[in-house]
Amino acid sequence: MNLLSQIIVGGIAILHLYILWLEMFAWTTRGRKVFKTIPTDQFEKTKVMAANQGLYNGFLAAGLIWSLCVSDSVWSKNIAIFFLSCILIAGIYGGLTASKRIIFVQAVPALLGLICCFL
Repeated sequence: MNLLSQIIVGGIAILHLYILWLEMFAWTTRGRKVFKTIPTDQFEKTKVMAANQGLYNGFLAAGLIWSLCVSDSVWSKNIAIFFLSCILIAGIYGGLTASKRIIFVQAVPALLGLICCFL
């Protein structure tokens, strides 16, 4: 992978680690400030569901970090492409079903990362 791809992949991994923290550990505190469209009385009720979503975001971050640690450039690129594709699909789905904002926060960076991987 080229340097630009590695920077984008690293940035997206950090973003997904932040989402992990937010959904798993700060859902009822910081989550209320980030997810303003959710009624405040729903945060405690959805705490377990949010933690589950956060765990999945952690797996995505782990895959991207793994891609940066692999010394074989072909495998590194292929692993990054797989996890970026997962994030792109999840971002599009989330944008269509939950909030349009998800497209810009998750899908667009993943698409940029994929474009850089293929260049």
